[in-house]
Amino acid sequence: MKYIRAIFSGILVWFAVSLFFYILEQIPVVKDSFFEQSVIVAISIVFFAIGAAKFYYLKKYKMSGLKLGIIMSLTALFLDIIITVPFVEIPNGRSYESFFTSPVLWILAFVNAVSVFLWRKLNKSVV
Repeated sequence: MKYIRAIFSGILVWFAVSLFFYILEQIPVVKDSFFEQSVIVAISIVFFAIGAAKFYYLKKYKMSGLKLGIIMSLTALFLDIIITVPFVEIPNGRSYESFFTSPVLWILAFVNAVSVFLWRKLNKSVV
């Protein structure tokens, strides 16, 4: 069950990031700047990742923060493969290659995993 909850935590992060990108694309000040959107999401993903980690650790599981962060990031990447790229990127004229070669994607995945790892390391006695 602990792996199912870890995957669900990754789904939560993927959903939050996807929704946040969608909202930012609707805001006139930042809608035309992918760089600005990416910076805002990179900061926000720290909070999304910590929130999902708190959800995961409510069950008092002992999984390491790094392992949880990696599972969450891999889950989000898998959802990108089956949902984001075919239903968002390709209709907008982009491809799997352009999506998965974007440094932004890998920075977000890294920030997610590291955020969970550091939060868990700093809060191990609390949770």
